[in-house]
Order: sequence, then structure tokens, then C-alpha cells
Amino acid sequence: MTLPAERLGTGSGAPPRPPERAAGPAGRVGAWAARHHRTVIGAWLLAVAVSLALLPGLARTLGAPSLQVAGSPSARAAELLERGFPDAGAEQVVAAFTSIPPAASAAPTGLRADDPAYLRAVGAALRALAGRPGVGAVHVLPPVAGQDRRNLYALVGLTGDATARQRRLADQRAVLRRAVEQASGGAVGVSLVGMTPLFTEVKDVDLADLRSAEAMAVPLALLVLTVGLGSLGAALVPLAAAGAAVAVTAGVLAAAGAGSGPESGPDTLGLTVACSVALGLGLDYTLLVTARYRQARGRGLDRSAAAGAASATAGATVCWCAVAVALAACALLAVRVDLVRSLAGPAAVAAVAAPAAALTLLPALLSGCDRFLAFGALPRRRARGGEDGWARWARHLMRHPWPYLAGATALLLLAAAPLPGLRLGMEIDRSSVAGTDAGRGLARMEADGVAGLSAVLLPHPPGAPPVDTAALVAALRGDPRVALAVPADNGRDLTVVMVLSDQAPDRAGAAALNARITAELAPRTLPAGQPVLVGGPAALMADLGEASTDRLWGVAALVLSGSLLFLMAAFRSVLLPLKAVLLNLLAVAAASGLTVWVFQGPSGTGTVSAMLPVALLTLVFGLSMDYEVFVVRRIAEYRRAGAGDTEAVALGLRHSARTVTLAAAVMVVTFAGLMAGHRLEVRQLGFAVAAAIAIDAALVRLVMVPALMRLLGRGCWWLPTPMARLLPPAAPVPGSGPGSAPVSAPGPGSGAEQRPEPEPWPGPAPVPVRSRGAGNRRGDLLGWRHGESE
Repeated sequence: MTLPAERLGTGSGAPPRPPERAAGPAGRVGAWAARHHRTVIGAWLLAVAVSLALLPGLARTLGAPSLQVAGSPSARAAELLERGFPDAGAEQVVAAFTSIPPAASAAPTGLRADDPAYLRAVGAALRALAGRPGVGAVHVLPPVAGQDRRNLYALVGLTGDATARQRRLADQRAVLRRAVEQASGGAVGVSLVGMTPLFTEVKDVDLADLRSAEAMAVPLALLVLTVGLGSLGAALVPLAAAGAAVAVTAGVLAAAGAGSGPESGPDTLGLTVACSVALGLGLDYTLLVTARYRQARGRGLDRSAAAGAASATAGATVCWCAVAVALAACALLAVRVDLVRSLAGPAAVAAVAAPAAALTLLPALLSGCDRFLAFGALPRRRARGGEDGWARWARHLMRHPWPYLAGATALLLLAAAPLPGLRLGMEIDRSSVAGTDAGRGLARMEADGVAGLSAVLLPHPPGAPPVDTAALVAALRGDPRVALAVPADNGRDLTVVMVLSDQAPDRAGAAALNARITAELAPRTLPAGQPVLVGGPAALMADLGEASTDRLWGVAALVLSGSLLFLMAAFRSVLLPLKAVLLNLLAVAAASGLTVWVFQGPSGTGTVSAMLPVALLTLVFGLSMDYEVFVVRRIAEYRRAGAGDTEAVALGLRHSARTVTLAAAVMVVTFAGLMAGHRLEVRQLGFAVAAAIAIDAALVRLVMVPALMRLLGRGCWWLPTPMARLLPPAAPVPGSGPGSAPVSAPGPGSGAEQRPEPEPWPGPAPVPVRSRGAGNRRGDLLGWRHGESE
């Protein structure tokens, strides 16, 4: 089918203009904010100031959720060990002592671990540590074969829950370091190594990475916005509104953490996700409202009326999109892992702050800074023959939907091809902790072959003799991976074998050793029917990785069903939601395949964080709904105005393509900034989301969606009558109103000269000014004339 040029606004005829929407709550809020822009801006400045005042305390309240998975074998083992050996605590960490390098030591080669001065320093440090709150038993571990003679290790039990252990860690670490330094004269150093110390050290690194990511993303976003919007002033206004959303999001999280106490607020990963989502959504939503504001100003509306009209149309879309993001984030609550569940709240806060800024602060800024929008205008290239590239693309795609649909599908399937080779795992992010005390201690332990610590728990009836572990200990000592195996009994109901190995807790060998103990060694060497539980960091990491994915299909079902219901209510259609969900799945699969290819490498030896699939699924489904709603609601507007199905698709594509492209570019820049950090899982999440958004905007929304809608025709809008009664009604099409267009398009030769509603990109907004003389040609300078099609 060939669409005549005039039906896309390039000939003498014109397509129907989307109808003016009756002012709803969003429109009234936008108009009120524009009329009272000083009050609204002042209120937001106060909110931002309060949020910034709370930020210094955010670092103190930032914590890390418990890594234990409730009800898992490792959690049951930890509870059993703490109950049977209270001094062993809920977690066992290692105090890793070492001689300071010769340059700072009194001895030429540093003190050996058997030197009396070294041992006195170790004893003084451990006595000082044992006297601190939250510290249980302390035991010096005997040296093992191949251990560096300058290193010595001690097992330390930490009591209390995860929050208490994090809160006390800084004091324990400081006391230990100060005591050993004073006792040795600076000749001996020490590090606390374990899951809590390692993950707590990541906090400071994450905060520095977040600052670096924002410092990189904001200037790049400003550059993209300036080029896309055509002026520096028009770019700064949406960026300021989005920045306010980020500040308020961080302030809300800081206030929530302050009310809960130190180390009990959101974790750094949640803060990173919240700030990235707030910035990305804030820019998305403000771009949409700004686009409609500029269109309304181009029709001659005053600032307040234009803000109300923009909020009445774009505001509804923004609200739908925000609901989609919040619902998708809530699906994370179905995962059993606190580390994943903790992302839901911060993401939901961002999904509230971003539309709040777009619907209140932005109309106020647009009204108050209306003349500033033209500041720093860029030269603008005129379209050839009055027809822009998106109009030509829309007509071309409508003529050839099948080849482009097939080609885009093939590209996505090709990108998803590496997905079957996906290797999920939970790893200690060594690159993040390499420069920290815990990271250096872990590196020494790995070099000495004592990086793995496991507890084999053997409960027995109260009063019964200890379980005979001689054969088990002998078998363990015969395993080349095991450096030390020591049995103990509490004299009541529990026997334990502490196993020290050369397998770090996140390595496959550690999980394999635990599996061999439970599946082979214990049944062969222990009495028949003896219960066995294996605890420790390796078991915890294995359970954490498994729990991160065991409910993936349940989360996927929640996200997919929620998306279907949401889109049915938004579009009053059955096929459009089904199409959107299937295409979203294809985009997620393609982004996941690219992530596998980049982070596992051609050899497939690397791993992808086990948390990534569920986080990517929820985030991308929430964020991609923005572009689905942007495009389809625009198409629906033209269709309700009287355009035919194919014509409405072409016009909707043409008049939403620039918005989608620019919004997606800003979102890609926002999440790509996360790749500059140290934490592997954050880099993987940043890459995967950025890739998914780029794929979604470039191939799905601008190629596959319009092509499928062209092929489906009127079937896109099919809705059974019983469902139609249950869903909210479509927005009415008023018969008249300020600036409204006829519902039906003028036919060829009708002589109608009405031009289509102009697309607002990339020139600055039209700013009506009072002429100061015949030479005033501000409209020409800005490259904008009302009725001119871009």
C-alpha cells in the first residue's frame, strides 16, 4: 500500500490532527503548576534542599541485605551452629595477619609468624577484639603446608543478625588494627575476611562508582538532549526536572534509612538502581511533556494553557508508564533473596518521583523559563521538500512491512543465539575489593590455599556420645583440596567438623567439595541415618545463586500477566498487549544473549550474575512499556481522530519516532554509565539494560511494532464485548475546542490547507514575542513556524 505524501503532511492535503483531550486531573495539575510556577518551583527547591541535607547521612545508613536465604540448607546450618556453639556466632570470619613489607618493618625481611614479637602482637590484637560487642570465640588456626611464613590466620565468630554484624564491623576492624599496630610497632598488619567484611567494603566502592557514573551520564545526557532538542535551554529544563527527581529519590531513601538506624537503610545496589531509574524515567517523562508543550505553544496557546494541554495528553501516558514500572518492580518481591527483593522499594520510589517531577515541576519550569528554551539554539537543517526522514521512513515501512519485520526478527534471534550458553553464578567481586583490607586479606588466603571455610554439622540426640568422625576427618584430609579438618563437639547435641580448603567460597570447586561431603564422604564414613548439614560461605553462595533463579519463571509469569492486564486497560485491545509482551521477551532475550557474549567471552569461561535475569526482566519490561505506550497511544490518537488504520500507524510512527529515539538515547547513556564502575554485577546490569533499551527503541518500537500493526490492521483494536465492559473507557474525542481539528481528514482536492500537527524536534520551542520592529524575525531564527511540518 502506498500512502500519498499529502497524507503524511507533505502535500496539499493533511491528515487528521489528534483531538484535543478534555482536561483531566493531570491537565488541571499541569495548568495550575504553570500558573503558580513560583510556588511550585519553590516547593521543589525546598524538597531538593532537604534531600541534599539528608545525603551526608545516607552513607552511614546504607547497609547490605542479609545474604542468607531463609529456609535454605545453609541458613539451617548457620542457625544450628549458632545454637549448638553460641560462641561460634552466626558467621565465622578470619583475621588474616601478615608482616608489613620490609620498607616499613624493623626486620630485613619482615617478621615470621613464629617470631615471639609477631605472636605477642597477634595475641594482643585477638584479646582486644574478643572484648568488643558481637565477637564470640577466637581460635588461632595452625599453619598449613605451603602457607607463607609471614602470614597467620585466626577464626573469629561474629554474633548477631546481619544488620548488627555490619554495624559493629567498623569498630571491630579499627580495634583489631590499632591493637596489632601498637603491639608490633607497625611490623604486623591484619585484615578481617569474610562475607560481611567483603560485602561491607563494597559499599564505599559502590558509592564512588555511583558518583562517577552520574558524573559521566549527566554531561552526555545534556549533550544528547541539546542536539535532539535543538537548543541548550530546551535541554537544561528537562534535565533539571529529572535531576530533582533523582535528588528527591535519594532523599526519601536517606530518610527511610535514618528512621531505621545505622546500616539498616537501602544497600548500595538498590541506591544505584534507584538513581539510574529516576534519572532515566525522569528524562523520558519530561521529554514527552516538553514535546507536547512545544506543540501547544506552536498552536498559539499561552504558557498556562500549553502546560495544561501537555499534561492532559502526555500526563496520562506518563501515569500509565509509571504504573507499569512500579508494578514490574513489585514483582521482585516474589524472589526469596533479600539482595534482589531490596531493589523493589528503591525502584518503586523512583517510579513515583519521576512522574511527580514531570507533572508538577516541569510545567512550572516550562512556564517560568519559556523564553529561556530558545537559549543556545543550534543551526537547523531543513528537510528536503518539506518532508522529514521519519515521514519517508513511515511511508516506506507501510509499503514493505514483511521484509523489515523478518529482518528485525532475524537480527534479534541472532543476538539471542549465545543465550543457551549462559552460565549463572554468584561471585565475590574481586575487582571491587582489590584495594580494600578485606580484598587484600582474601588474596593472601587464596595464595596460601586457605580461602575456603566450611562447617560439617552432625546433630545427635541430647546426651548421646559425640558422632565418630575419625573416618570422615581422614577422608577429608586425603582430599587434595582440603588444608585442615578439625572436629569438635559441644558436649550436648552437636558435633562439627571445621574444614579449611584452598577453594574460595565463590569457586565451583568449593561447591563441588561440599557436594562430595554430603553425597559421598558422609554416607560412606558416618553411621547410617546420620543427619548432615554443610554450612559456611561456600554453601551460602550456592544457595544464594540457586534462590536468585528458582523463582524466575514465577516472576516472569507475574510480569507478563501484569503487563498484559496493564496494556489491555491502556489500549482496550487484546492483540496489542500480546504483541507487546512477545516483542519485549524477544528484546530481553537479545539483550541477554549480547550480555553472555560480552561477559562470558567467546570461550564461555566467565559467569553472569545469577541476579541479572530477574532484575533485567523486571526493569526492561517496566522501562520498555514507556516506548510502547508512547508509540501506540499516539497511533490511537490519530485513529480516533478519523485516520484509517494504516494511515494512523504511519502518522503515529512519524510523530513519536523522534521522541522515542531521543528518550531511548538518554536512557542508554544513563545505564551505560554504570559500566564505568568496578562492581561486576552492576556493570552487567548497566550493559544489559542499555542494550535492551537500544534494541527496544531501534528495532522493536520503530520497526516491528508499526510493521505488525500495519499487517494486523483493524484487528489490532479487537476487544470482546464482555472485556470492553470491564475495562475503563477510551478517552473521548471532543467535537470542538480550542485548536481542535476536524475528525475526518480532508480528501484530495478538497482545497483544505490545514497542516498536520508539527513535530517539535529538533528546533527550540516557539516563543511568541511582541515585535520590536520590522527586523524582528525570531520565528525565522528559531527555525519554527506554526503549521510547518518537520
